[in-house]
Amino acid sequence: MRALAAGRSAHLSGRAQRAGAAGKMAGVGLASAAAWVPCRRWGWAAVTFGFHRGLSTLLARKTERAPQWFRACRHKTSISFLSRPDLPNLAYKRLKGKSPGIIFIPGYISNMNGTKALAIEEFCKSLGHAYIRFDYSGVGNSDGNLEECTVGKWRKDVLSIIDDLAEGPQILVGSSLGGWLMFHAAIARPQKVVALVGVATAVDGLVTQFNQLPVETKKEIEMKGVWPMASKYSEEGVYRVQYSVVKEAEHHCLLHSPIPVTCPVRLLHGMQDDVVPWPTAVQVADRLVGTDVDVILRKNSDHRMKEKADIQLLVYTIDDLIDKLSTIVL
Repeated sequence: MRALAAGRSAHLSGRAQRAGAAGKMAGVGLASAAAWVPCRRWGWAAVTFGFHRGLSTLLARKTERAPQWFRACRHKTSISFLSRPDLPNLAYKRLKGKSPGIIFIPGYISNMNGTKALAIEEFCKSLGHAYIRFDYSGVGNSDGNLEECTVGKWRKDVLSIIDDLAEGPQILVGSSLGGWLMFHAAIARPQKVVALVGVATAVDGLVTQFNQLPVETKKEIEMKGVWPMASKYSEEGVYRVQYSVVKEAEHHCLLHSPIPVTCPVRLLHGMQDDVVPWPTAVQVADRLVGTDVDVILRKNSDHRMKEKADIQLLVYTIDDLIDKLSTIVL
């Protein structure tokens, strides 16, 4: 595909990506049906399909304000705690502002102080939009024992943030595991969740990775009760995942059937992602019931998608959704 061969990004809309997935992945061979939208300010190009206003509108937008917030990612907000009866207290930081609000949902064992979380905070501050970032139970400044945490418990954390802290309609931004949890939140709170942005979305990721292990390895993990999951992002080189956590996660898998989410969804993914392969984003898009779904691939980005160009793409995608939602009575 011309977009990929040139070292750029490929962008697939919800309807057209199904045809691409049926042939060669990432829409190879579909470039003739698309329109090129170059943007030298970002240093990448996109391919858009169909009659939708998504990325082509986003790319045509003024970008002069970007350096103002991008250089200022050191704004500090105080830590607060959400008290929950019979559940661990959750640490969070919040900016009050206008709707729609933005909520950042971090990745596996990641806290609320990552590059993406801070950049989005500054972006929301510059626009005056409400924003919340938080730590899962057992992670960062939140209470709880990490070894006792599960996907189901972290799902409850996300719903607590939405129910008890967020005011009005919300755009959820989920990174890796957070991308999995944001879909659960959208299913559980369809009236409040009005759009989703996934970064290296790891829907069913924990279960998929485990099922790909050799049979003998899985049997050994079952016997020992712990899965030393290799990861270059861990200081020890592995995450020690309880086998019970993997089994519990099976109850939260979504890819086995249509995903009942109809709000706008944007899935950003790096093609160098060696944790969650980029075809996962296409598979998620194909499972979604809604049609306002875009998959945006960056050829040279990895799982974390934390380089400057990745962050710019992320916040412009959020900005585009805010504009889109402003035309709808929320």
